[in-house]
Amino acid sequence: MMQQASIIAKQIHPASLIKRMLVGSIIALVLIVAFLLSARAPNPEWGKLWVLKPLIIVPLAGAIGGFFFYLINRYQGGWKKVLALLCSVIIYIILLWLGTVLGLNGTWWN
Repeated sequence: MMQQASIIAKQIHPASLIKRMLVGSIIALVLIVAFLLSARAPNPEWGKLWVLKPLIIVPLAGAIGGFFFYLINRYQGGWKKVLALLCSVIIYIILLWLGTVLGLNGTWWN
């Protein structure tokens, strides 16, 4: 059992994993910043630091989406790769949506 766990751990390449997570996080950060800048003026009841919550939670959700993207797209080939890519994009979009809802909960979405 221990040998199998060490084999799985060796197959994860930290540099590729971190790269995917950073890309997912940056995409999420760009999208939430664009949304916050294009929206109307904030409610004064929210306080001055209300914007920190979405700017932290949404990129974290994007990083988790990048993590799942890395895990799903590691070992496939042929039509399985296309299916894995489609599934990972859907999972990323769902996680980005959930992160946006959690980040904006209590401010834009009461």
